[in-house]
Amino acid sequence: MNELIEILQEMKPDVDFSKENALIDNAILDSFDIVQLVMKLNEEFDIEIGAEEIVPANFNSAESMLKMIERLRD
Repeated sequence: MNELIEILQEMKPDVDFSKENALIDNAILDSFDIVQLVMKLNEEFDIEIGAEEIVPANFNSAESMLKMIERLRD
């Protein structure tokens, strides 16, 4: 989780990603952020996030992103 939080903090240093659970719903992350984030997560975690995974439920919180990463690693 720490590695994921570090990636997110690089993008938006003013957001407390450990507590925020509406990153998409509250427009904290926009579509450009998501594109950048998907590229970073693919590279950093050696996964492939397909278009079907790019839904608000997978990106609304660091916890939901971590669950998606773990699922894609399996």
